[in-house]
Amino acid sequence: MKHRKLIILATGGTIAGKADDAADNIGYTAAQVGIEQLLEAIPALAASGLIISEQVSQIDSKDMSFEVWARLAARTRHFLADDDVQGIVITHGTDTLEETAYFLQLTCQPTKPVVITCAMRPATALAPDGPQNMMDAVAVAKHPGACGVVAVCAGSVHSALDVQKVHPYKLDAFSSGDAGPIGYVEEGQLRLVRNWPVPQAGADYFAIEKISKWPRVEIVMSYAGANALMVQALVSQGLQGLVVAGTGNGTMHENLQAGLLDAQTAGVRVVRATRCIDGRILPLSVNAIEDSHGLSPVKARIALMLALINEEARSSTLGSA
Repeated sequence: MKHRKLIILATGGTIAGKADDAADNIGYTAAQVGIEQLLEAIPALAASGLIISEQVSQIDSKDMSFEVWARLAARTRHFLADDDVQGIVITHGTDTLEETAYFLQLTCQPTKPVVITCAMRPATALAPDGPQNMMDAVAVAKHPGACGVVAVCAGSVHSALDVQKVHPYKLDAFSSGDAGPIGYVEEGQLRLVRNWPVPQAGADYFAIEKISKWPRVEIVMSYAGANALMVQALVSQGLQGLVVAGTGNGTMHENLQAGLLDAQTAGVRVVRATRCIDGRILPLSVNAIEDSHGLSPVKARIALMLALINEEARSSTLGSA
């Protein structure tokens, strides 16, 4: 039997944050503690077997960039290809965790577990939540049959497809909406209540680390009094895609919709999402703008970016044939 390794990739975030006052849970600076120091503070992890750690980046996740995404995806795929690796844990900030999770699910399509974990309190807090979240994430990564990208926080396990940050400071800050978590970690044991996220049929993503230029895709929102001025300004800057966070069932102010239809006619890809947290858009035959197929606005943006990248890559491949 092969010795199963567990990989921990660190990117910074609150889990690696420091505050001057141990009683201060919000006035901290993120991404100050290296992964080796974080692991040293959790002696119980030593019983989890062989752990290999790597500092991929050290940033506050509100500042997440395409460059860090590409590097993280490359390292994730590198370790997933190693037969001796059982699973991967990624430490991450909470602000953009849902975006990174969805990005990795699409670009890596893992058949092994890739578990993203985080903290809502810095490492210097009187009662930091990071160590327990790390222990729970390792338990999920080692669970037989685990696969896909999931997020673990406050004992809940969320699919990358559904997870959203829904609270600015509570320890249990994430939700999967009406889909619900896929499981719960209870005293180191996983209780699974629905299926793992699996690779999507027909997904064919090019090597993300080789991308020289990322398509510009922005998000606009519909609200009372919305108009087309923002859309017109963005189109004038040469963007390639737009996601609209519509009201209700993906509806939007008539003035905003007129601007989006003009942008679509000009060659900009436009996708409708909803600003509602729960539920998904139910399509109507009269809709002139495609819907996000249940994705939140930020995840619809990622899907649209990758679709545009794929189209460009295929076009370049056909052109050089």
